[in-house]
Amino acid sequence: MSGGNSEGIVVKGKAVPRGRFPHAKRAGDFIYVSGTSSRRPDNTIVGAAADAFGTVTLDIAAQTRAVIENIGDILKAVGADLSDLVQITAYLVNMNDFGGYNRVYAEYFDETGPTRTTVAVHQLPHPHLLIEIQAVAYHPLREDQP
Repeated sequence: MSGGNSEGIVVKGKAVPRGRFPHAKRAGDFIYVSGTSSRRPDNTIVGAAADAFGTVTLDIAAQTRAVIENIGDILKAVGADLSDLVQITAYLVNMNDFGGYNRVYAEYFDETGPTRTTVAVHQLPHPHLLIEIQAVAYHPLREDQP
């Protein structure tokens, strides 16, 4: 991981971004987290399974939980955590998944948590992804941080 003021942050052990962008970027006391999914480092997807016949089962609760945990891991890499989030934008492929997403979201956040916007999108970068979340955290730099 590299960090610092106004530098891109790529976190080892997380899925490599599918483009030329960092997992997050610190700008002063703010940390901007790129759109994050439930994709694992080996490119498999939490909450997506296929049987021997190729029938795919997708689980919005498992994907939502994995996305939030991935964001937490990215924040942890710069000394922050989920409690530092001030804004979240969630992208759902299907608004019929809103209930499952909302239930899992409530396991992590309440009305004192980040502001939130949830929008429906036509598709995400992989057909098995149901959700992607981008976020902004406020975590003031300490003088002993690079």
